[in-house]
Amino acid sequence: MKVGGAGAAGEAARRGPGAPVARSRQGTRRAGLELGAGAARSPPAPPPPPPPPPPAGGAGAEGNRLSVLLKKMHLFRSSSYEIRLEGEGGSLPRIQGIRWTPLLDTESTLDYGHSLTQASSEKIWRAGKLLFIHLTSTRPGLIRDHKHHLRHHRQCCSGKELVDWLLSAGLAVQTRSQAVGVCQVLVDGGVLTHVKQEWHFQDKDTQFYRFAELELSPEPGAGLRDAEELLEALAFLAQLGPDALLTMALRKPPAQRTEDELELIFEELLHIKAVAHLSNSVKRELASVLMFESHQRAGTVLFSQGDKGTSWYIIWKGSVNVVTHGKGLVATLHEGDDFGQLALVNDAPRAATIILREDNCHFLRVDKQDFNHILKDVEANTVRLKEHGKVVLVLQKNLQGGSNQPAAARSSRYFVMAGTPEKILEHLLEFMRLDATLYDPVDTLLGDFLLTYTVFMPTSQLCRALLHHFRAEPLEGSEQEKATYSLHKRRKILRLVSQWVLLYGRLLQGDRSTTALLQNLADLASQDPRLGGLGQEQAQDRRRPRALENGDGSVSPQPKARSSVNWLTSQEEAIPGSSCALRAQDKVPYEIYRPDHSCLIAVLPVNASVRDVLRSLAPRLGRDREHILVKVNSAGEKVGLQPDAVGVFTALGLNERLFAVSVEELGSLTPHPEQLGPHVGSSETLDLISSKDLASHLTDYDWNLFKSIHQVEMIHYIVGPQKFHDVTTANLERVMRRFNELQYWVATELCLCPEVGRRAQLLRKFIKLAAHLKEQKNLNSFFAVMFGVSNTAVSRLAKTWERLPHKIRKLHSALERMLDPSWNHRVYRLAVAKLSPPIIPFVPLLLKDMTFIHEGNRTLAENLINFEKMHMMAKTVRVLQRCRGHAHAPLSPLRNRSPHRPEDPKAVRISTCSEQSLSVRSPVSTWAYLQHLKAIDSQKELLRLSHDLES
Repeated sequence: MKVGGAGAAGEAARRGPGAPVARSRQGTRRAGLELGAGAARSPPAPPPPPPPPPPAGGAGAEGNRLSVLLKKMHLFRSSSYEIRLEGEGGSLPRIQGIRWTPLLDTESTLDYGHSLTQASSEKIWRAGKLLFIHLTSTRPGLIRDHKHHLRHHRQCCSGKELVDWLLSAGLAVQTRSQAVGVCQVLVDGGVLTHVKQEWHFQDKDTQFYRFAELELSPEPGAGLRDAEELLEALAFLAQLGPDALLTMALRKPPAQRTEDELELIFEELLHIKAVAHLSNSVKRELASVLMFESHQRAGTVLFSQGDKGTSWYIIWKGSVNVVTHGKGLVATLHEGDDFGQLALVNDAPRAATIILREDNCHFLRVDKQDFNHILKDVEANTVRLKEHGKVVLVLQKNLQGGSNQPAAARSSRYFVMAGTPEKILEHLLEFMRLDATLYDPVDTLLGDFLLTYTVFMPTSQLCRALLHHFRAEPLEGSEQEKATYSLHKRRKILRLVSQWVLLYGRLLQGDRSTTALLQNLADLASQDPRLGGLGQEQAQDRRRPRALENGDGSVSPQPKARSSVNWLTSQEEAIPGSSCALRAQDKVPYEIYRPDHSCLIAVLPVNASVRDVLRSLAPRLGRDREHILVKVNSAGEKVGLQPDAVGVFTALGLNERLFAVSVEELGSLTPHPEQLGPHVGSSETLDLISSKDLASHLTDYDWNLFKSIHQVEMIHYIVGPQKFHDVTTANLERVMRRFNELQYWVATELCLCPEVGRRAQLLRKFIKLAAHLKEQKNLNSFFAVMFGVSNTAVSRLAKTWERLPHKIRKLHSALERMLDPSWNHRVYRLAVAKLSPPIIPFVPLLLKDMTFIHEGNRTLAENLINFEKMHMMAKTVRVLQRCRGHAHAPLSPLRNRSPHRPEDPKAVRISTCSEQSLSVRSPVSTWAYLQHLKAIDSQKELLRLSHDLES
């Protein structure tokens, strides 16, 4: 049986209703070349009963890991999170995710007996009531009788009046679009109704709305409390606003959608996995034809097996069952899944029956006529260049283009969709400008190529191709035309190489093919005086301030075309800010333990192999027995590392250690005591540091780690070690290990604090710490601290939470909204889009986005490089460049503070919550404390401690 879009159905069938979905489509579609007709998939067995929580060591089969990932992030309030570094012994991790521990069934009282939908509806109703009370008290004349077109409308206000009031009322509503979104939420929730019962809110003088009968009289003595809740209610409505506007746009007939609404739908399609493989031009066409369709009752049959195919469906909300004759239930599809393509593509009857699995399901529908029209448009705008009868380059016309370009220029512009590596490079050199840059927001081809070429083209191959193009002479034209063409092309090659060295910097040092290329180009350029001007031009570029160079936040000059020494050695002079960045050839101390827990130190390169490690230790280990290298975690689980595995020390996870043992000693090997974590908390130390200073120190420390990540590390990390052998992802791994360390440190400190009052104060400090981290735009540590506070072992401490003041509980609830994973983390993404750099983003989400792109799109399609996939990967990687668009850490008040403040051990503050209080611990000792956090990473042990505290 063939059911389009039924990928990962075996895993999907085990999910609860409403869980977000991510599917692995590896090897089934290629980006941008076709709309995609689905692929034949073997139907899985009927779904088994829900399984028990998976073990901590993994998330199931690789093919289902992405589906499991989003499911695990769904109920953030009742889960603890950990970044997973998965991979065979010692290898660089291939797929990353988030490990979680769900609440036990006996602890389900945390949701207070309400479903998420019911709780949200009640909050909308409550927020509408607060807004109405505030409106009637501040603008009592706004709601009045109106007369329009000889019709009388009693006790209402116009849409424009309501929006104007929201903007002028000082309620933190900043834009008309935001105000319209708030009003649309109220309309959707039944709080606000149009006088003609229309379902979408309009910001017009001629459209009138009235508030529903809400029992709106103020409650006795509730005035002050309502005033406190008003801003929180508006923030909640503003959070829901973008989704409400998007739903409104989708409900409109396509012909009535405005340009802003089409752009809103397009942005949504960028985050829907069912269309991830399509090019942006196809997504824009889909945005103009998508129809919204909803069904209210579970059990509704959307269509039956054998019916004529009329539409393609994408599940926007809810889930459906896929049923066939004779086999019954064969799959369950969830949000983000699609179905129904095959019947349209093949013009065949439906291959299965689709039945709603739950109430209130929403779908995005593309009808057959529009579906075929898009297919034809894609083909009409696609150009395939052939050599010797084979396609070597696929280009697609971009009808939208850059918004600041003239229409004529936009209509003639083509994007590279696929091609051979040599043809992609040839096209780049043919059409790139002499002033092209890595971060051109419109013409991204140069940046896309340089960021991702290692995925499909070895550096040695690139060097040979560039040297060939530099030496090549045109075969046609006059002598003057040939000379002009050659000069122009050579200038382009020098420009490309300069941007290449600018991006990779020190990473190119030690590569023989690169060194040879640069020397050859320097020699050849020195023989042509006409190329000398380029050196002056690049010198001017070098003097320009740049937000990000070397790919890792350090500043590096543009190379000159005269000497290969200047091309690379100048990188060393310009990286004082990235001194903590690790390269593959840098030497670091390896700590290798023996079975008796003694430690051996060996200074080796970051990318030393296991074989090299054992060889360096051989004199101290003894040569009488053969030894192996084993990775051991705190639970005592052992993983033997292969001799060819590299980078094993920097890839260690939290509380993992390397042991050199003989085969005979392996059975008796136990974890080092330090791996088990601390037995006593450090709350007394934390009492000496204010939450604001703690956040500032964390941000400074995290910024140094974050800016050391080279942009291409993300690509190397995702694509995997089997592709790259001479690179390292150690800097990215340090950031991820720090995330795990921080969240488990929070949970550990709370579970090791025996006295309930002191524990409540500590919980209060951590919530305020999260607030300060968010304010300082350190979102990676903000998520880590919030995940630590939401760890099951902490969230079950009811007596501790009861002692929190009402104000702190409200603060926690407000902060928790940022963690909402629904709609592909829309709340977080919208918040980050409004921030100006510098920012430390939520790194796990970047890696999840990269994983979706890599797993959902083939690198090779019909023996051509799928360059649309490279473009999507490069776009995600550029987030690092945007976030690091500043030389200093985000909001770092410690930068101007004296580093030698005396420490007064007598001035221990019992209360840790006063914003006016100052730390009495010196910045130096605080810095040292935060560099060596101690944490228990065993969820089982944390739960045991938690039950001992509050059984």
